[in-house]
Amino acid sequence: MSEQHPQDGEAGVFRALADPTRRQILEDLRSGELAAGEIAARFPISAPSVSRHLGVLKGAGLVAERREGNRILYSLVEDRLATSVGRFLSAVCPEQIVLRHTAWRHGAEPGTPRADEGHGA
Repeated sequence: MSEQHPQDGEAGVFRALADPTRRQILEDLRSGELAAGEIAARFPISAPSVSRHLGVLKGAGLVAERREGNRILYSLVEDRLATSVGRFLSAVCPEQIVLRHTAWRHGAEPGTPRADEGHGA
């Protein structure tokens, strides 16, 4: 029997993010869908290498693909990235999450005392 932990899927996300080429592909997809050939043209590596990188990103659930005729179009799965990284940050530094939410609610930058704090009133 294989042991599957909920974090295993997220481990795949972080393995995918470990490579600078894959991070650049994700950044390139921020502006919208791109064809595999358009993505490959942006890198000084072979098209099969870019294809392998896209496969890792797809396997981690960070990109989606769809076919249009003979082209394969890739798009960013923003929720997957945000959820995985957000869950990790919440587990590792929950006090920072609380500080950000508190500051946001009060219109201050994190770490900045609110107007009603620290004035000895």
